Amino acid sequence: MLLNNNKILITGGGSGIGLGLTERFLNEGNTLIICGRRADVLAEVKAKFPAVITYTCDLALEADRIALHEWIQTEHSDLNVLINNAGIQNWMDVEDDNFYEKAKHEIAINIEAPIHLITLFLKLPALNTIMNVSSGLSYVPLVKVPIYSSTKSFMRAFTASIQKTLTARHIEVIEIIPPALNTDLGGKGLHDSYPPVSAFIESIFEQLKVGSNKLTFGLSAMMAKASADDLQNAFNRMNP
Repeated sequence: MLLNNNKILITGGGSGIGLGLTERFLNEGNTLIICGRRADVLAEVKAKFPAVITYTCDLALEADRIALHEWIQTEHSDLNVLINNAGIQNWMDVEDDNFYEKAKHEIAINIEAPIHLITLFLKLPALNTIMNVSSGLSYVPLVKVPIYSSTKSFMRAFTASIQKTLTARHIEVIEIIPPALNTDLGGKGLHDSYPPVSAFIESIFEQLKVGSNKLTFGLSAMMAKASADDLQNAFNRMNP
């Protein structure tokens, strides 16, 4: 992937990893479009980085995803990079009364949205790169976030599949595999003790520079190379 002179859409680009990617890609000389459902958050990013183009939508809704694509097709048909970053993480138990409803919403954001957006954006003639954010939990699930872990395992398998099938169209597919980082994913304060997003971003950009299509950091790098026994031991440690 060329790191400059791209027009890039980052879903969930207003906070966490998405914001880190937004800032770094801006610094590399790209045009950035970010979308999210919280207009106030997007406005804060726009105030800090005036060059960023923002679009408010709820990716859990099929109609909003279609509207996003139609807007891009009309206003930014030269967009060539799609980054599926938006995601939610619910800490819950299968015996919770609202487990199924929360699970449906999590699946809509974490699985349905990126699949739908990819099928829509493949219609853009300029598209040459797709980046999907999975998770270190795609290797070893955390039982306190059962749906999140499962959706990220799905995204890792799906990304591997389209890496193969889109080769003929010369579309590069890249998987971003973060470990736990200091973000508000899952709720404020849950990840305060984990590495900063800035360190993660710096590492994956070094990997992009050498042409890697599987971007890892810290614990996710270890998981990607672990044996089956190592993964089982990690599962036991994470889920006592």
